[in-house]
Amino acid sequence: MFSGIVETMGIITQLEIINGCKQFTISPQSVFNDLVVGDSIAVNGVCLTVTQFTDQSFQVTAVPETLRLTNLDRLTVGSKVNLERSLTLNRRIGGHYVQGHVDGIGQILEIKNDASDAWLVKISLPEKLSKYVVPKGYIGLDGMSITVIESTPEWFTVTFIPHTQAVTITHQYSEGDMINIEVDIMGKYVEKLLGGYANAS
Repeated sequence: MFSGIVETMGIITQLEIINGCKQFTISPQSVFNDLVVGDSIAVNGVCLTVTQFTDQSFQVTAVPETLRLTNLDRLTVGSKVNLERSLTLNRRIGGHYVQGHVDGIGQILEIKNDASDAWLVKISLPEKLSKYVVPKGYIGLDGMSITVIESTPEWFTVTFIPHTQAVTITHQYSEGDMINIEVDIMGKYVEKLLGGYANAS
């Protein structure tokens, strides 16, 4: 479980393809000094397992299904990624509950300057996810907990403030880029509960 508050950015320093899987070696800008093998870490919002680590880097592996459903397959050596370690019980949740299970990929359709150097960004929305995205609701984008501004069945908008641009990979976004999307899990639970109630009736 994660909060959607990016701890630091990392850079892909090595990439190997092993039996159809991709093994990434990632060097975080702020060193993680408490990693152990088996830890969960969100890489662009995708929950992956630490398999090896050193003082300066760690390794994770993405299986073919993960590569198919996320933007990790587009990463190359030198790519920057958002990183967040899993939550601990004594830590504030500044964003919202994020599982690290990406629901789909959206494409950046438009980037416009907003007030105070913020960006107003329009992102395409897979049809199957549109019912879970609501104005002023939470959404996970490349592992970032972001508030939705406007939503339609085909797209939604968000704002990236200057601070977010400075401490995450949003500063390198451009129109046409693909972004990992995780919708708020609470909407899924409500849907399932209401579905059970309707069936019982």
